[in-house]
Amino acid sequence: MKSDVIKKGIERAPHRALLRAVGCSSDDWDKPFIGVVNSFTEIVPGHIHLQTIARAVKDGIRSRGGMPFEVNTIAVCDGIAMNHHGMKYSLPSRELIADSVEIVAQAHAFDGLVFIPNCDKVVPGMLMAAVRLNLPSVFVSGGPMLAGKLALGNAVRAVDIITVAQAIGEMLKGKTTEAELQELEMIACPGCGSCAGLFTANTMNCLCEALGMALPGNGTIPAVETRRRQLAYRAGQQIVEVLAEDIRPRDVITRDSIYNAFAVDMAMGGSTNSVLHLTAIAHEAGIDYPLSLINEISDSVPHICKLSPAGDYHMEDLDLAGGIPAIMHELSGLLKLEANTILGKPLGDIARKAKAKNRKLIRPLSRPYARTGGISILFGNLAPDGAVVKSAAVAPEMLIHRGPARVFDSEEEATEAIIAGKFKSGDVIVIRYEGPRGGPGMREMLAATSLLSGMGMDNKVALITDGRFSGGTRGAAIGHISPEAAGKGPIAALRNGDIIKIDIPKHKLEVELSQKELKQRLAALPAFRSRVNTGYLKRYSDKVSSASTGAVFAE
Repeated sequence: MKSDVIKKGIERAPHRALLRAVGCSSDDWDKPFIGVVNSFTEIVPGHIHLQTIARAVKDGIRSRGGMPFEVNTIAVCDGIAMNHHGMKYSLPSRELIADSVEIVAQAHAFDGLVFIPNCDKVVPGMLMAAVRLNLPSVFVSGGPMLAGKLALGNAVRAVDIITVAQAIGEMLKGKTTEAELQELEMIACPGCGSCAGLFTANTMNCLCEALGMALPGNGTIPAVETRRRQLAYRAGQQIVEVLAEDIRPRDVITRDSIYNAFAVDMAMGGSTNSVLHLTAIAHEAGIDYPLSLINEISDSVPHICKLSPAGDYHMEDLDLAGGIPAIMHELSGLLKLEANTILGKPLGDIARKAKAKNRKLIRPLSRPYARTGGISILFGNLAPDGAVVKSAAVAPEMLIHRGPARVFDSEEEATEAIIAGKFKSGDVIVIRYEGPRGGPGMREMLAATSLLSGMGMDNKVALITDGRFSGGTRGAAIGHISPEAAGKGPIAALRNGDIIKIDIPKHKLEVELSQKELKQRLAALPAFRSRVNTGYLKRYSDKVSSASTGAVFAE
């Protein structure tokens, strides 16, 4: 065992002395040492209960003869960090999480790892660490939050955090009152868990199942249910089995499993951030997965499950409908069913045994919401290296759009203009210098898109950016434009009034300018200067690569 380097031999007496100080005894030296990597924190609603999950995991490990050690990583709540300087730190936290796991696991010679993520950047950060370390690993998330319930006479409406964000725009338009907004604020987040819709956190926790790195139910069992703790206990037991069978993350996370994850993502219409994270995970695994391959998957996998923000259902509904195994069952003919899992059996064994229990939520392939997947990659002279849109959440009338650019050089400028109504129907709002390097940190633009949606303009106005969008975004919101403005990508050349053409079915994003004009404009621009000159964001800005390659650190 790897941990023998800290517990076996006379020269390890000092190490054993220190291990005794944390509760080990002589009976533990022959047990596998399992790191339980928890992301518990009291500031993130999705993580407030993770101590309970960790206790169940540790009990499961002990039941199979392992020795658990709980360690921690940081976590950022994107909702709390949204729309201010703090959002610059969200995506950069992913690399910090991966690095911190590597450090603690290597320094303490763990034999295997159980990862307990839940919210946005923690899931991919831990997956990146798992692949990098390639130690036997199992993932178990904290689970999704229940939707809030709003009484409307004799009816009940399920609401979530996006309902609150959109209500701000509704209030600005006089469609709702401040008192009604406050009522939503009071009920939208009724307890612990990752926010109730198919936003980034829940997308990634579901995709852990499709990747084969988590037990069935990982993405959908609600945080508050006893089944969640039971799942955590089984995850603790499973890591000992995984260790005994020597199943490594790189045995599970392969080109086929990345394909499966994207296929499930397309079927659900998950967060656009999954593109950023899955490509980063593939990079850690040494797998080249260009954005063009994602369109091939999108073109062949129908959109069969629609959840908030694209629909009215929430994660608790998907769980009752059969969860991710049921979606994979529907996709059986399209998946790589021989892909390995941490259960030591192929993914197909899980998919074949499942069944959809709600045909309104999980539709058959013969009756999809759309014939193509819920995420599309766009290319063109405005995005030579690609851009990403959640096509499942775009109004049909905005799938093809042509309109004048309304250009802003920061999220703040754009948000102020939207609140002031300084735009018109048909415009293409451009937010640039918000990419990985330019932001720095590639902020999410949920405030801007939620305002437009609440104002009833998400089917009349497009928004494009080299930054990101929240998993809760809906509308013709196109992000991840690469190269970014800070790298003198074509988006930096745009001026107010330039005509932009969007054709999502044909995967096109273009500006009606000649290549000569674009080059002349870009050549005339001054050299980019970062907005930060100190601290972690400065180091991040200096090292980060393009969104088209997952915004990983450049080699």
